[in-house]
Amino acid sequence: MKLVLATRNAHKAREFAVLMAPHEIVPLPDHVVLPPETGDSFATNALDKARAAAAATGAVAIADDSGIVAEALGGAPGIRSARFAGEHASDTENLDKLLREAPAGSRLEYVCVVAYADPAAPDEEQAFEGRCMGTLAAAPRGAGGFGYDPAFVPDEAPGYTMAELSVPEKDAISHRGHAARELQAWLSA
Repeated sequence: MKLVLATRNAHKAREFAVLMAPHEIVPLPDHVVLPPETGDSFATNALDKARAAAAATGAVAIADDSGIVAEALGGAPGIRSARFAGEHASDTENLDKLLREAPAGSRLEYVCVVAYADPAAPDEEQAFEGRCMGTLAAAPRGAGGFGYDPAFVPDEAPGYTMAELSVPEKDAISHRGHAARELQAWLSA
């Protein structure tokens, strides 16, 4: 099945190409404008993007919204993870702010919701959630991954940040991997 991926994030596109195989991930056409992430939940933001991509392309679309939840910050940055240090902040700026504001060793949770929208069957919209628990490293480590990965130590791989894991190791335990496997199972049913 071909699935339009409603993102312009090259890191996410590479991850979804692997996670959704054998389904074909189709890049979002340049002319498609995605709605801003103004929802009050990961699911709302993901569904809004999937619906917009499906409506604009006439094809089945998937989208994700994901972020990091820091217990020490009362759940922040949450749905504002991509804009934690400001509206146009870089991954490095967002990560630096998290490391300044939350203590090393504090509990973290990665959350991802992958949404599915089919313009021919709007009543079949679905949202699949994946989570990964971990702690905050004292300093960034590793060259892999993106976003908050260099400081996220997953419970399933103690001693390593997500950025230190191989791609298959990360995919096996990540929030995005869990959500994508839920979508895969639903598509196969």
